[in-house]
Amino acid sequence: MSIFSRSELILIKQRALRKGAWFRVLNRIERAIISLTIRCVDKVRSSNLAQILRPVVDKLVDAMKSKVKRLTETIGRELALNLSRIAKGWSYDPALAWGSDSGFIQYLAVTHMNTFRTFKNSGGHNHN
Repeated sequence: MSIFSRSELILIKQRALRKGAWFRVLNRIERAIISLTIRCVDKVRSSNLAQILRPVVDKLVDAMKSKVKRLTETIGRELALNLSRIAKGWSYDPALAWGSDSGFIQYLAVTHMNTFRTFKNSGGHNHN
């Protein structure tokens, strides 16, 4: 279990306020937990408090990720793994590395982001 320090929590709170996630993502109780922890402790030593803080902090950190970062972690990685499997099935052994190539994964995420919705939903065929 990671231990939170006051300075880490202050930085997370400041960043969340700047990005508008503090009030948008957290409810009143979650905001109070972080604020009171900042006011009351220098370093979280209680495993119970750390267990309460972890999901709240994770929720904030996730909400502050850019759209590209979120898509890279989800869709980009999935696309890279699928393409890797297909190419490997065609006996192209270098394709094994595609599933862990961060540049390729990000490229696929950005390409997906910039693909017209019509093509995403229809597999490239316009059904009009």
